[in-house]
Parts: sequence; C-alpha cells; structure tokens
Amino acid sequence: MRSSTGHTLLDSISNFCKQQKIAESTFGRRAVNDGKFVSRLRNGSRVTPETWERVSRFIEKNGGTSPAKADPRSMHLISANHITATANGAVESEPENGSRQKNFRFFDNRQKYLLFVTTCSEKEVIAQRIGVELGNIDPTPPAVRVLDAGMGDGSVLTRVMREMHWRRPTMPFYILCKEVSLEDVRLSLAKMPDRLFEHPSTVLIITNMYYSEAPWLTPRDEKAAASVVWQEVPLSGNTAHDFDEQIKALDSFLVENWQARHSPKTGNPIYEKPSVLILYREDYRFLLDDIIPKKGDSRADFDLIIASQPYRSRVSPQFKVEKVVAPLTRALAEGGRLLGIHSYGHDPGLEIIQKVWPDEMPFSSGRHEILHALKLELGADAGNYNFNANSDARSIFRYKMHALPTEISASIGTSTLFAAWNAAVYVAQIEDERLTAAMSDNKYLEATNEVLIKYGGLWFNDESYIISRRHARKS
Repeated sequence: MRSSTGHTLLDSISNFCKQQKIAESTFGRRAVNDGKFVSRLRNGSRVTPETWERVSRFIEKNGGTSPAKADPRSMHLISANHITATANGAVESEPENGSRQKNFRFFDNRQKYLLFVTTCSEKEVIAQRIGVELGNIDPTPPAVRVLDAGMGDGSVLTRVMREMHWRRPTMPFYILCKEVSLEDVRLSLAKMPDRLFEHPSTVLIITNMYYSEAPWLTPRDEKAAASVVWQEVPLSGNTAHDFDEQIKALDSFLVENWQARHSPKTGNPIYEKPSVLILYREDYRFLLDDIIPKKGDSRADFDLIIASQPYRSRVSPQFKVEKVVAPLTRALAEGGRLLGIHSYGHDPGLEIIQKVWPDEMPFSSGRHEILHALKLELGADAGNYNFNANSDARSIFRYKMHALPTEISASIGTSTLFAAWNAAVYVAQIEDERLTAAMSDNKYLEATNEVLIKYGGLWFNDESYIISRRHARKS
C-alpha cells in the first residue's frame, strides 16, 4: 500500500539496504531479529503497529528515511495463542497490563511465535495431556461438546480431534473454537478438511468473541449482539480436497469479518465485528440438525473445555479468573471438565532468562492461587464444582526444544542458539524494548550456550489444573 506523502514500508527498507549495502535478510535480523522478515512482507504478510514502529525507529536511527504512516487496515492487529498461543495470552478487555511496557502484547510477535511452535514440542505434549481428559468425560446426547478457548494455529486441536475420533468414531462432535487472530484462523482451517473427512458428523464453530461471550456465541453488548456476523457453511462433496477448496474460498469472508483493532487502553486486540463461522458436511445436515447452533439460541454446556495458555503469566490470579477462568467454568456441563494449562518455570528456559535479567520472575501465580481466586469469584456457586490442583508429579509436565544430539556439543551452532534464545524469551514473555537492550552484545548467546551445554538441551515446564462440574443431586 503506497502513500502519496511517503514511502511504503518495503520502499524504505529497500532504499535503506541499498544505502547501507546490506542484504535484506541482514536488515531483518538487525531490525526485528528475523532474517525472513522482508521476504515475508514481499509475499504479502502484514505487520502489527508495534513492528511498524520498531522498523521505522531502526531505519531513522541509522540514517534512513522512515516509511509513511500506515493505514491500520493494512496491518494485522491480532494475536497469536501460545503456548501458546496460542497462543492465547490474549485477554481482550484487560484493565491492567501486568507488563513494564504500556500496551505491551507479547503474543503479537508472529516471528517469535512461529519459530517457537516449529522448534518446540509443546503443542504435541499438550495434546497428549488433553487426551487424558478425553478418557474422563461422559458426554450425553446429542453430541460430544468441546470448547477450545484459544485455537491458535490449530496444531493442538487437530491432534485432539484425531483422538476424539479414535475414542468415539460414531458420535457427533460439536467443537467450538475461540480465536481473534485472522492468521491463526486461516492456519487452523487449512488443517480441517482431513478432520471433516475422517469424522463426517462434526460441527465446527469458530468465533472471535471474548471469553465471557464465546461459549454462548452471544455478545454481552446489545448493539454488538444485534450486529453478529453469522455464517453457516455446509460443505458439499465427499473428499478432503472438496472441503479444502470450499474452505479456501472463505478467505474473503474472513478478511472482511475477522478484523481486529488494538484497544487504546491496553493494546490488546478486540474484534471489529463479533463473528461466527459454522462448518459441517452438507450430506450430514439431517443428522446434525439438533447440533448446529442457532443464532440467539446457543447452549454453553461443554463436556471438555481446553484453556491452554489463555492469559498472560504476569497478570494477577484475580484478573485471570475474572476475565477468563470463571466465564469458562460457568460454561461447563454437568460432569464436564475444564483443563487449564500455563507456563510454570523452574526449568532451563527460565535459567537463561535469569542469567540475563537476574531478578526476572515472569510466572507470578500458579495453579493453587488461580483455583483459590476462582472459588472466591464463584462465591456460593463454588459448591457446584470440584477444584483439583493435583500433585506436582501429576500437574507439571515437560516439553523440549527439538535438537539433534550432535547439535548440543562443545560448539553449538548459531541457529540452535538463536532458536533456544527465542524459545526462552517467548515463554518468559519478554518485551521487545528489553530484548533490544539485552541483544546489544553477545552475552545473551553466551548465557544460552552455557545453559544448553549444562543440561544437554533445552526444556520447559507447564502446569495444569482441573475444574469439573458436579452432577446435580436428584430429589
């Protein structure tokens, strides 16, 4: 997109690289710690306002001409769910930020997120942990009802759906996914044709609504409720290719309706339009009629709710509960189970962080504090639920960074060091301003190298907790 008053971002980068006689990959590494940043821009990727400002400051600081101010519509104003995740570290109406940097949203940084996801096994390990809970639920007709409260790129959900089919190959599935990120919705939908082919009695619903709205598919605000974009897509055909072609054709719908903007108060992404996308196979429409949600009349009684990294680690347990955990807990069916997962620390990843920032404690509250705050938030209703923190041995689990044994030796390659550093700062949610200062010399790589050699690799700890809803007593 070109402005009549100045250069585009790519123009400015190109001119700067010519002036400085450096490669575009070198520019990407120096400006945003991503050698493929410019190539992604050329292929159509868009950037957050924070990345735009960071690149502009880098160009200006080094004597170049900064780009013209961008039209916000040309940027991705969205988050990635972690760990996270997404990746979802995303709380849409956050009154307190919990960060040293105002309006800081760690999970907007797509480069760190994508590198973390592809180099670490967290998604796979979390899916295995969810599989344990699939064996503990007892669904009732007409469907197995699952809520993924932060779909991210769909890696976890895809694995969970495979196991759901393995356990219950003939039962209909109602799967609701919350995701505000347009890019993550695209990535997730690309994985779904095979799932719809293997398990045809599936209703897949995706929404960008808040945690307090998504389970019911209804915005709290009356004006927003009246303007919900409700798109039902019966997929024709009987092959994964048929479904893939029709899902790809939804891109214009997503671009128009999955836009988000940053809250001026918190910097967090909030939806422009509350939207609901419903996918199912047309040849199973008759069977799924009672399962397909109806606008203004949606149930929130889930057999399993997946809450994997749905909040920032640094915010208070009271805030995590009020904005995320309590609304999700209220959406459980009798006998339903909520699995909460977040970063725990006490691992080599945190050791890297504390070698650079000795006083850094990113994981401010654990499962015990969250469950205590939840009981207080629910008040008298707390008696309807069981709260299970489990022992450390059952609650805490490990995932690792992928590396060949030969890569962790006396001389570790630069790419492995960068991947390990990226994973450590991603999990610890270190904001860019502090990263820039820390990366002004090689001490951060020396710290990373030291820890990798000490442990023979890199791993991280997550912890989990279970909330289950009791069955009502029969009179």
